[in-house]
Amino acid sequence: MESYCGIVTATPKSILVVGGGIVGLTSAWRLAREGYRVSVVDPAPGRGATWAAAGMIAPHAEVAPGEGANFELQRQALSAWQLLSNELAAVVERRIEIGVTGTVLTGWDAGDRRLVEQFRLVATGFGVNSALARRESHPEIFAGLSDRISSGLLLDGDAWLDPDEAVSVLCQGLTTVGVEFITQKVHTIEGDRSGVRVHFDAGSQSADVGILATGAFGLPHGATPTGEHAVRPVRGMTVRIDGIDRSNAPTLRCFVRGRPFYMVSRPGGYCVIGASSEERSGPLIEVGELQRLLRDALDVVPEIETSTLLETRVGLRPASTNLEPFLEVWPERRWAWSSGHFRHGVTLAPLTSRDVVGFVNEMTK
Repeated sequence: MESYCGIVTATPKSILVVGGGIVGLTSAWRLAREGYRVSVVDPAPGRGATWAAAGMIAPHAEVAPGEGANFELQRQALSAWQLLSNELAAVVERRIEIGVTGTVLTGWDAGDRRLVEQFRLVATGFGVNSALARRESHPEIFAGLSDRISSGLLLDGDAWLDPDEAVSVLCQGLTTVGVEFITQKVHTIEGDRSGVRVHFDAGSQSADVGILATGAFGLPHGATPTGEHAVRPVRGMTVRIDGIDRSNAPTLRCFVRGRPFYMVSRPGGYCVIGASSEERSGPLIEVGELQRLLRDALDVVPEIETSTLLETRVGLRPASTNLEPFLEVWPERRWAWSSGHFRHGVTLAPLTSRDVVGFVNEMTK
């Protein structure tokens, strides 16, 4: 118990969040807002899958057969991110800027345009509204694109944010509200009805409840998964360039010779291009993989030829068996494991944080 001016108040319950990616950071923020004393343990916050993410909040452009429940969840993501941005702005006077530009989906050749039509049929089945845009009626959408791309499917309501900015603003907000950052890698966890404990090279830390938000990385020793869920790493690569500003146009997605391609443009000419997704865990980029992505980008957006190549990034997305996120709880050990977000980690982070708070509230009754 703590005493202030003679008034006895309960000591806030303590929470350990293992993993400082976008899911761990948003969960830590929501827990701190609920009045918990929070510590985030990660050797390099924001440098996992979040670091390589493009930052699209695009439920309409990413509908896929069999992912109905995931789609319905993603439709709540934009408002959740806007609320989170407002909360942070009230604390640190910095906002996570969110561009609500929609998406335009195009096809490079006849076969790719058939893929666009197949997507339209699937999206319509999900209740997604789309409209056909043509170059002659929407020249601003096709500005800078190859002349052979004359039409595209417009999807309203999709948005984007900058994951680097989101991590920076979240870390500043968390520090401001008193969240502790421990830049260590956890190698062992413990837990029982009395509380939880983590061990790292520099020591250990105890708390009342623990959250594992380790993404595609392996669970620490001592974790006790039920076997109901499993996560495999799916590597994704993005390339950052400077020189083209399409930030006022819909986010560009295109099928190119059967391969997906996207470009997210931010004000000032900074663009993220990508689409690489491979079932492998290595952090290295193959020359052929990079060459294919850049070739697709140059075919679709010829103006990229004069842009500056800034960097490449690689991240490992946590894909669950059914490609849906999960929160697996181990109440007798006072731990929960949040993972499986696959390509939707940025999108779903603020929604996942609500489930995390629900678990913690139950454990601390």
